[in-house]
Amino acid sequence: MDVNAFAQSVLAVIEANQDWAGPITFLLAFGESLVIVGLLLPATVVFVGAGALVGLGVLDFWTLVMWGGPGAFCGDAVSYWLGRRYGPAMLRLWPMSRRPDLVEYTRGFFIRHGGKSVFIGRFFGPLRAMVPLIAGIMGMNQLRFQIANAASAMVWIVGILAPGAVVAFGLDEMLHHEENPVGYASAIGGLGITVLVAIWLRRQVRGSLSI
Repeated sequence: MDVNAFAQSVLAVIEANQDWAGPITFLLAFGESLVIVGLLLPATVVFVGAGALVGLGVLDFWTLVMWGGPGAFCGDAVSYWLGRRYGPAMLRLWPMSRRPDLVEYTRGFFIRHGGKSVFIGRFFGPLRAMVPLIAGIMGMNQLRFQIANAASAMVWIVGILAPGAVVAFGLDEMLHHEENPVGYASAIGGLGITVLVAIWLRRQVRGSLSI
């Protein structure tokens, strides 16, 4: 799948049908967080682009958040339920059956971090789709899982939309109001926050397993 072409196509649909931006965001966030689908769906790029459209004033930030957060929550909840209901049999399905390395990595990550793995894993592509399934298979307490699920879903959708929105807003201000310091500050601040968060999350994962 051509990720850029996919993202551009979806963003074009959203921009042309802004009344459907919320439901489309829900479906993308749901799919991104759902086991199997999440391993194949490159929705993260779409969300970054949607954040840029927010910064340009095309889309509403809170509309996307209020649809995207629940979508991400439901995707993880379904993955957790599948793990609880069907157990290790889920791991024999494609594409998990072709990625025993990913399965073992996720299992080790979950054993090391427990409930925190649900939150941290949300911010990494393959882990996002796999941690809830492993949590269900390994019998994680449902209340603990859903608390971590809800918190991480909202932080994730805000975190993935906000940098693009801030940077796009800053660049737009710089282009149209060259002497406006807000534009420069927004662009630099958005990029800086993105880099710092990425470094922190990467250290969390690298510190948990020596791979």
